[in-house]
Order: sequence, then structure tokens, then C-alpha cells
Amino acid sequence: MVHLPESHQDKVETVPEEQALKDDPGHDGRDQIVPPPGLPQKRSARQEAVVAAMKHAWKGYKTYAWGHDHLRPVSRTRSDWLRLGLTLVDALDTLWIMDLREEFSEAREWVATQLNFNLNQDVNLFETTIRVLGGLLSTYHLTKEQLFLDKAVDLGERLVSGFNSGSGVPFADVNLYSRRASKPKWGPDSSTSEVTTIQLEFRDLSRVTGNPIFEEKASFVSEHIHKLPKVEGLVPIFINAQTGQWRSHSTITLGARGDSYYEYLLKQWIQTGRTVDYLRMDYNESVSGMEHLLAARTQPSQLLFFGELHGSTKNFVNKMDELTCYLPGTLALGVHYGMPRHHLDLAQDLIYTCVQTWLRQPTHLAAEISYFNTQPNNVDEDFYVKNNDAHYLLRPETIESLWYLYHLTGNTTYQDWGWQMFQGIEQYCKVDNGYTSIGNVRSTTDTKPKDKMESFFLGETLKYLYLLFMEDQTAFSVDKWVFNSEAHPLPIYSH
Repeated sequence: MVHLPESHQDKVETVPEEQALKDDPGHDGRDQIVPPPGLPQKRSARQEAVVAAMKHAWKGYKTYAWGHDHLRPVSRTRSDWLRLGLTLVDALDTLWIMDLREEFSEAREWVATQLNFNLNQDVNLFETTIRVLGGLLSTYHLTKEQLFLDKAVDLGERLVSGFNSGSGVPFADVNLYSRRASKPKWGPDSSTSEVTTIQLEFRDLSRVTGNPIFEEKASFVSEHIHKLPKVEGLVPIFINAQTGQWRSHSTITLGARGDSYYEYLLKQWIQTGRTVDYLRMDYNESVSGMEHLLAARTQPSQLLFFGELHGSTKNFVNKMDELTCYLPGTLALGVHYGMPRHHLDLAQDLIYTCVQTWLRQPTHLAAEISYFNTQPNNVDEDFYVKNNDAHYLLRPETIESLWYLYHLTGNTTYQDWGWQMFQGIEQYCKVDNGYTSIGNVRSTTDTKPKDKMESFFLGETLKYLYLLFMEDQTAFSVDKWVFNSEAHPLPIYSH
């Protein structure tokens, strides 16, 4: 069992184990499609600050990038990647949840009149699924407006061609017009996280339309990967769509290209009313593998982190992506749904480490990648950041986990940490016309603005901050909603 090192005991208000997670009220899923919440209760001052940030980001996007994928706030222009109005669609449910009705109406009008999927454009299946399909589906569930479902069906019918491979494991890219799928331009294989992080969305699309094809295609992938060999439940980060086999010697990581495989094992199990046993078993086996093969402690402070296994020999590498910081939230969610209690100890230890990767930087922002010291050293620092890894892309993962832990334990320390991190975003990423990712979290005077506002800043980062500071945590209870990897809430079903 992993516990907070003694040096941290004063940092986190400890919660008795039997009270650590509020009791699961035992929903069976039948009542899970719920109407959107009514008018919000009075917002807290911290929520008001997050709403102001959302309005500022939205105003810059509307002024300089309307209908395009991303705002470049410093140069006051825009950039396109998928050509699908990515920021706008990703932000729909955030606008609704924040009760920004005027901004939501503007966005809705654009979706109704301008959002067009009949494009001769290769798009990444995973990114389009979690951001655009997920965004449309969650907005449909919140508003019950047929428009959003119609758009989701049009997109889903195009994306499903991605599964037309030799193995049924999808290709990375799909042409929305020709409906032809292809391997990524950078190599022969698909990313494991990408092919295993589309199931929530495709299943939901089948459930709301009554057309089983989407769920069947996506579930087949999870079942196929269930049968493949693993390393104590851990998976390599590349898989070949034609053969359906792992790329030999590829890295095992809880960060980029691996992360959300583990997240969606648990969340699919929850989405299906906790009825699909292999998902629960694979999830628990993977957490045991993480503890045994990836967990390590730093010098001098005994911070918990999860490293990586590289190459054919699976050498341990002491690096952890900020992306890995989704994991404390997933672990806590699992315990709420009956997973081993000591997973909460892991969650609380890891979130402390993740928060330190933010708050020990002078900007209070985390680098994309940190390296952890596991041997005694003269510098007395638990982790360090290399020059090429010092950027902050407005990422949400640590904030996401803070929300889950606050939502499930009621411990306000998690809110306070999130507020400090939000202040870092406000101070070092806010510019006149939006928010920008930065190139250097290690300096308050030379942050090297990168001139890009990622869609997930509005879709995830600000949404999770808003939820974190919400007084009434029942409106978006994890007993009613399962949040996809892009923070889009989807209903839980009974099977």
C-alpha cells in the first residue's frame, strides 16, 4: 500500500479511509439519461473568474478565428488542422454548462449553417472522435436538440470507415469525403491510445440512434486488444491496423500514445452499467502492472511517479508526461465504483506529485515532460525539465484529476491547488486576445509565447476548473455522467 511520505502529511488534509470516497448510491444505469441542469445556483467567486476567462478566450476566437480550428492570439489570426471549427465544437458543452447562453446561441447557429463534413480532408480518427463527435453528442444530451445529434450521425457515418482494415483495428486517418482510411503519414502503425479511445463515443452514437454498427466496430477493437499479450496488463504504444498486432519493442508508457487506453477500460465499464467483466479485469490488472513495473519514488522527497519502459529490454526511464496526470482522477473514479481501496492512496500520492510539477515552477505551470531523480544528488531537487520539454500547451490533465478528487472526497485542498494553477494560467498565458501556450515554464520573464490556443483549453481546462470550483457537485455527478477523454459528458447506460 502506498501512502503519502511523512514530509507531505501536513500538505494534504487526510481523510479517514472509510469516509474517503462518498458512498456509491448504486445507480443501475436505467435513469442515467438526465435532463440538462436548470439555471445554475449562484456561482462562487472562483467560478466567476473562470467564466471571465472563458468569455475572454471566446471573444478572441470569435474576433480572429471564427469557424476555424484554432486561434493564434498573439498574431491575431487563425490556424486550421481538421477544418472542422474545432475550438467552437469543443467548447459547445462548456458554454452550456457555464450558462453562457448568448455565446452558445452564436455557436449553435454556426453548427446549423456552416459545419460541413463533406470535406476532401484527411482527419485523425481519434482526435475527431473525442473532440468533434464527443462534443456534438454531449451537447445533444445536455440540450436535447436534434441538430447536434444529426451532425453527430453524419460525422459518425464517415468516421466508421476508419475500421475498414485487415484486422478491424482502425487506421489513424480517415478522408471525410471519400470515406477511405489510411495509416498515419509518420509511420505504418496506429497509436494504441487512439484506437482504444473512441469506444465511449461510438457506443453512445449507437445507443441514441439504435444503429448498432458504431458500437460493434468499436467494441470489437477493445475485445481484440483484450486477447493480445500484455506486460502485466500494460500495452505497447503502437499497433498495426492491418495485422492487429503490437509493434515489437515499442515503449510502454502512461503518457502520450498510451494514456487513455487505461482510462477507457474503466470508463467503458462504467458506461455499460458495470456489466462487461473483461474491461474491469483488464483495468485492475493494468493498475497492478503500473504499481509493479512503473511506480518509483524520488529523492529527496519520496514523490510517487510512473516512469516508462523503453525498447526490447524494457529499460525503466524516469520520465513522466503531464498527460499522465489524468491517472489520479481515473484511479479515484475506479475506487468510487468499487475498485481496490488502495488505488485511492496511489491517486492521492500521484496528484501531489503532479501538482508539484506545476507549483514548483516559477510560473506555477507544468512542463510537458518532467524527469525524476531517483538517486541521492547534490541539487536536492526531485525532478527537472529539459529545454525541449519546458513548454505548457494549456493542458488540463492535472486539473481534471483535481476535479475528480474534490468531487469524490470533498477535500478543499484540491480546489486550492487548482486555484493556484489557474493563477499561473492567468498571469503567464493570458494575452490581449485570448490565451496562448508558452514555450518555457521555468522563467517568469522569458515565457516564449507559442501563439496558439488549443481547443482543449476551452473544452477541458476551463470546464474542469469551473466544475472544480462548483459548490453543488451533484449536477455533473459521476453517478450519472461519464466524461470522455476530451471532458465531454456522456450518459451512463444500464448495460
